[in-house]
Amino acid sequence: MKIIKRNGSEVTFDITKIIAAISKANEVVDEEFRMTNTQIHRIADSVEKACIELGRSPSVEEIQDMVEEQIMAHGAYEVAKRYITYRYTRSLVRQSNTTDDRILALIECNNEEAKQENSNKNPVVNSTQRDYMAGEVSRDITNRLLLPQDIVEAHEEGIIHFHDTDYYAQHMHNCDLVNLEDMLQNGTVITDTLIERPHSFATACNIATQIVAQVASNQYGGQSISLAHLAPFVQVSREKIRAVVRDEISTLGVVPTKEQVDEIVEKRLREEIRRGVQTIQYQVVTLLTTNGQAPFVTVFMYLNEAKNEQEKKDLAIIIEETLLQRYEGVKNEQGIWVTPAFPKLIYVLEEDNVDEGTPYYYLTELAAKCTAKRMVPDYISEKKMLELKGDVYTCMGCRSFLTPDRFTDAGIGNIANAGNYEPGKHKYYGRFNQGVVTINLPDVALSSGGNLDKFWKIFDERLELCHRALMCRHERLKGTLSDAAPILWQYGALARLQKGEPIDKLLYNGYSTISLGYAGLYECVKYMTGKSHTDPSATPFALEIMQYMNAACKRWKEQHNIDFSLYGTPLESTTYKFAKCLQKRFGVIEGITDKGYITNSYHVHVTEQIDAFTKLKFEAQFQHLSPGGAISYVEVPDMQNNLEAVLQVMRFIYDNIIYAELNTKSDYCQVCGWDGEIEIVEDDGKLIWRCPRCGNTNQDKMNVARRTCGYIGTQFWNQGRTQEIKDRVLHL
Repeated sequence: MKIIKRNGSEVTFDITKIIAAISKANEVVDEEFRMTNTQIHRIADSVEKACIELGRSPSVEEIQDMVEEQIMAHGAYEVAKRYITYRYTRSLVRQSNTTDDRILALIECNNEEAKQENSNKNPVVNSTQRDYMAGEVSRDITNRLLLPQDIVEAHEEGIIHFHDTDYYAQHMHNCDLVNLEDMLQNGTVITDTLIERPHSFATACNIATQIVAQVASNQYGGQSISLAHLAPFVQVSREKIRAVVRDEISTLGVVPTKEQVDEIVEKRLREEIRRGVQTIQYQVVTLLTTNGQAPFVTVFMYLNEAKNEQEKKDLAIIIEETLLQRYEGVKNEQGIWVTPAFPKLIYVLEEDNVDEGTPYYYLTELAAKCTAKRMVPDYISEKKMLELKGDVYTCMGCRSFLTPDRFTDAGIGNIANAGNYEPGKHKYYGRFNQGVVTINLPDVALSSGGNLDKFWKIFDERLELCHRALMCRHERLKGTLSDAAPILWQYGALARLQKGEPIDKLLYNGYSTISLGYAGLYECVKYMTGKSHTDPSATPFALEIMQYMNAACKRWKEQHNIDFSLYGTPLESTTYKFAKCLQKRFGVIEGITDKGYITNSYHVHVTEQIDAFTKLKFEAQFQHLSPGGAISYVEVPDMQNNLEAVLQVMRFIYDNIIYAELNTKSDYCQVCGWDGEIEIVEDDGKLIWRCPRCGNTNQDKMNVARRTCGYIGTQFWNQGRTQEIKDRVLHL
């Protein structure tokens, strides 16, 4: 069994250290108050058993808490007092410098928490280590100087999660929709170099990837771009190629037909589109931003974003090429085609592509084929989004959605000075999210002891705590000058403000959002009602909780004129943190705190037997109540030989839910060539990945791609998330 030390490193559990620590405390009390050796060994054995029952690696702090409890249970209060005093003294020494140990552990690559903190970051490389080191300093400054102490304590206890404290010291925001159209059509500036309107599709793709990299280095969340903004440059290249072909033909002295010329032009154009899309795919995968990872970028594919029929046809060609290249994948270091994590793809199901016989159904068939093999694209329903939001637009990364545009209708106008602003037309590109604070719903329930009146009282207190924490995020951005990130605020990605101009006007009137996240609705409802929220008798209570949080967001919005929005948090490492905190505060409660994870947002629990269509239909009502963002998924087996079933699920998404995905598996063992599912097994109390064919357990010699929280992870996960992945049942 392994344990996690305070600096994040992992060591083997050693019962003799517990015995030694208790014995030292025992020796310094009067003889009449001392415990016997038998009692000391009994305590140590009880602690070891409790650690094993956790089903994960406990932390040193958790073990010390268990020791305290066991000493008290034996009535040895004087020994307990000495033990507690020693712990307190040591904690004071550690607090004299809160960052050194963790930074040194990062550099030496023995910080297990850091290794598994982000499934798309490689903690061994210098750029990632540099980002993590800066993050440790930022956390230290944030916790000691920038945030109120009660918010810091609530975050550390897992009552709430104040996201991205490793970036909070800087004036940075979360995620956004890049106004790529404005930057390409009207020019931009990258590292003091003027970039004018491109004269070909290939150049537009190249510039787009540079913009993506620059944006990623100036914020800490996801970003989205639309292929529709590249589509106009297909015609630019078409005309350019046609001129070249005509010149070549005149040199040859022949007179071809118009059809022959068109055929040559379109063939060359298609090759340029192929190269341009390849540029986006490979540059996004191979780029490393200043935060030590590939840009967290989503590519939006929506035919009805095109401005005319020709542009729509050209957009269809780009979408087709994007899907073809993603289906192929990228080569790993051994030259084997594998599934990349980015860019994330979103395909919009719409009236002219969702049914057989519609003009663009061939793209939907290709999307299904790609999903079955490479886990993307994910799907947005134009039908449901128009019905529930009034507009169709992409999320900002994996799931965070803007609120429907209200500032345009209010006559506020072009406050971002965007070059492509159209009066009266709703605006989404160029908008962003200010940040997230998540409430731990199971903690609210457990703190109430199951008393409903107490539940709502504690819920109000926790929501107000989140409110104050979110206002800290807002105030941290307030007063930020456009000079802090010129690519964002001056050169079109989000705005074209003047040098030295504050971004404040973009924080109000719904131009940007700020998110109240929530996690563990299932566990919360299960504890309060004794039933899953899928049970018809418990569902109304689950919906009431959702409506209660939405009502809070509405009150705060009216109070501050800021668009607070409810957000189904995509817990990655935090699912493990919340689970550990719940176990520490309330013990191991069957069905509630007995896992190394809690359930993401409103999702049906990963172990619950439910079919794909019932799951999507059930979760749709909760997704509607998560206007700040959420995604639903169904877990499926290998579907490459059952594309008809994939298409049926896609059609069901179109009719029933805004945003959903199919979770498949995409693995490869570099030792033996196994391309089936890499399994998760337990080894000495720790979950590890193992090839079922050759037994390889070296993570550096396998490619594993799994859906984490709306996006694909490829760098492995912490123990809590790994257990959640292992526990997932199939829905189809």
